[in-house]
Amino acid sequence: MEKTTSNLEAIAQRIRSSFTAKDAAREKVLRLCREATRYSADAIRAVHRSEFDQTRSSLDTAYHLLQEAETLVQQSELLHTGFVHDAQKEYAEARLTFALMRGEPLPDPESLQVEYAAYLNGLGEAVGEMRRHVLDLIRRDRLERGEEILGAMEEIYGVLAGVDFPDAITGGLRRRTDMVRGVLERTRGDMTLAMRQRRLEGALKDFEKRFTPE
Repeated sequence: MEKTTSNLEAIAQRIRSSFTAKDAAREKVLRLCREATRYSADAIRAVHRSEFDQTRSSLDTAYHLLQEAETLVQQSELLHTGFVHDAQKEYAEARLTFALMRGEPLPDPESLQVEYAAYLNGLGEAVGEMRRHVLDLIRRDRLERGEEILGAMEEIYGVLAGVDFPDAITGGLRRRTDMVRGVLERTRGDMTLAMRQRRLEGALKDFEKRFTPE
């Protein structure tokens, strides 16, 4: 009579082979996501320096790395993991920052090929980069452009605040939205002070012109 466990080793071998392949795929996806995140960060640094060719190059590289990671995820039947979401978020942040700084229409999640939760969280992160840009504009006395960027930041906050779903669906968007509100309030305060300073300086110049002897 054949032993009831005679085929157990063969079953175990098939399982081990499957797990080995999935583990190898997971490690490669992790590496690709790390590289994509690095190139996305490079793109953000480049856009703040107005090095737009370098920005585009870094964004294109990040995009192709993410596409390769996505293909591996599908082929190996891996579920989307946290590091895939994070890499997509960083890429979305970089693309959205680029568009906002150049005054271009925002790319949508479908064109970026990122998940909705990653897109919205990337949008929230882009607000932080916009604060940095607004501070640069204030230093260069480009307050009108700063007000335009501030208006865009307010619109983004309004959209994010209206996404009222559990964090398990949105990827922790609620916490990021709270962060966006704080960034927005500080930036609005900085812009208000800068505008008051400009008006005061203008009034002083008018006063000097009026009462300075010829």
